[in-house]
Amino acid sequence: MEQVCVSSIIDAPANTVWQHVRDFNGMPEWHPAIHDSVIEDNRPSDAVGCVRHFHLTDGNELREQLVALSDRTLSQTYTILKSPLPITDYVATIRVVPVTDGDRTLVEWNAEFNAEPDYVDQAVATVRDNVFQAGLDGLKAKLDRRQ
Repeated sequence: MEQVCVSSIIDAPANTVWQHVRDFNGMPEWHPAIHDSVIEDNRPSDAVGCVRHFHLTDGNELREQLVALSDRTLSQTYTILKSPLPITDYVATIRVVPVTDGDRTLVEWNAEFNAEPDYVDQAVATVRDNVFQAGLDGLKAKLDRRQ
């Protein structure tokens, strides 16, 4: 099983960052690779079990299911149901941690998944760079007080 973890410090309060991360349907507002997103069956975007169906800016589509959401630990876990990547058993968690020094926020995004043997390096790089790092850079650009 492959593991990927990316983290970043955002110069914004944790509650502000969490409000953006918490919205399971809100990624088009801060992730540069996400074109649009809808929650299937008109369910609330914070209902565990809801499914988001979204399109990437390159036209590919994905379906992901929210499997855990905690306002206590400021974390969200989801799994991929449909993806253009040849990966399986994908489970990811985004966690928001207050940094008391300067009222900033640590955001950690990690995943575990299986990939076809000849695709492992590319899958890890895609998730690390195009999904996690691009998303954290997008959050930082939207929320960072230093911008």
